[in-house]
Amino acid sequence: MADSARRLTSRARHLTDRARHLTNRARQLADGARHLTDRARYSNYSAYSTDGAGYLADDVPPPATVRLQLNALQALCRQTFGVRLVMLALGAPFSLANTPEYGASRVTVLCAAVLGIMASYAMLRDWDRFGPRLLAHPALMVLDLVFVATLLLAASSASPLAYATVCTPLLTGLLYGWRATGVLTGLQLAVLGTVFRSWEQRPGTAASTLLVAGFCIAAGIVGVTLRNLVFRFGAAGQALSEANARLAVAEAVESERARLAREMHDSVAKTLHGLALAAQALADSADHCDPAVLKRQATTVAQAARTAAAESRALLSDLRGSPAAPVHLAGELTARLREFTARTGVETTLSGTSDGGSGASGPALPYPNTLLPPPTAHHVLSIVDEALENIHRHAHATRAVVELAADGAAVTLRVADDGGGFPAPAVLEDLARSGHFGLLGLTERAAVLGGRVELSRSPLGGAEVTVRLPLPTETLPTPQKEAAHA
Repeated sequence: MADSARRLTSRARHLTDRARHLTNRARQLADGARHLTDRARYSNYSAYSTDGAGYLADDVPPPATVRLQLNALQALCRQTFGVRLVMLALGAPFSLANTPEYGASRVTVLCAAVLGIMASYAMLRDWDRFGPRLLAHPALMVLDLVFVATLLLAASSASPLAYATVCTPLLTGLLYGWRATGVLTGLQLAVLGTVFRSWEQRPGTAASTLLVAGFCIAAGIVGVTLRNLVFRFGAAGQALSEANARLAVAEAVESERARLAREMHDSVAKTLHGLALAAQALADSADHCDPAVLKRQATTVAQAARTAAAESRALLSDLRGSPAAPVHLAGELTARLREFTARTGVETTLSGTSDGGSGASGPALPYPNTLLPPPTAHHVLSIVDEALENIHRHAHATRAVVELAADGAAVTLRVADDGGGFPAPAVLEDLARSGHFGLLGLTERAAVLGGRVELSRSPLGGAEVTVRLPLPTETLPTPQKEAAHA
């Protein structure tokens, strides 16, 4: 019998170590999953250049942030064609009126202006149709350069229509970056030089040519700068999103770690600790050979083992997200208080009051068949268990009172004892540093439900823990709901 008890003790301690190992393993798996998620996100983003060039000619859909950047560039391109359309429409009458006899005919200027207006309107209206082709094939900008050359040769650089050609380097800078902008702007400057030679006999041609050339260079620089700013802002937004995602994952992992630690402390670890103590007591009593004592202690060990198995299954079901039925709070509290009294010898009393009601001894609550959602009931019952366990371990009390009061929008839970009470003042951080981690877990559970915890002196002479938990209206029991449920 003594050897069997020692084996049970060893097995219980092994189960405790195994539970701790599983907790650490769960933390490692969570960290590994977070690391893999970060690597996948980074590789997915870094597969493309930060300036968005990798999306211009490929059919692979870009991430959401890069799509926003491309949409911003497309909007700027549309506005560029809109500006050109307005400049051509306003400048054409002045150019036609001022066309000299020795210059190009008015018909040529009119045709160039009309073609430019039609092309600008088509790009402004159907950019979604023509824009991707223009993005994928930079050589198409040569057609725009041909239009610029025709317009300048027909109307001269001194014409108001000449300023519409400034949109070409601006558009090139928005679409393609420095290299293409430098090439096309250089070609446009060459066209301006040719136009100057053709119109140099006209007064003011040199100044107008230099002014248009300066505008073209400035427009190209502005276009490239806007492009880079858009993609840099996009990259910064992407980095911020990644940082927020990593922070959210870290917070979720930390929250899950705290939750697992709290659940292990309040359920399996505590039960296994009691199992180890019961098995040790069984081993110590084996030498006395009292069958009644041995049977009682063996029954305690078996019951603790079954409880640990049930708590482990409940914890696994919670981790898997398995649905659970609503919990009868009064029945669960009665059963737990009865088990606590049988295990510790501390006399317990359960009472309850409703809105405007009076307390009643025994397990009579406002509605005896009170139903709570499983998560809420789990936290409420765990708070009661932790408070009772603290009474047993630290208060050295002989009596405990549990009161559950409902006032319509919240539930107030009071657990009082006639023990030694809390050290004054009762600060949770100080209690946690001194080993009272259960009170810290109790506070965390109340915070999960949006409640608060107060520590005070009990009228019985010991400590009193008061927890107020707000409940949604739809979860509060009513006589009609209870009747319908019955």
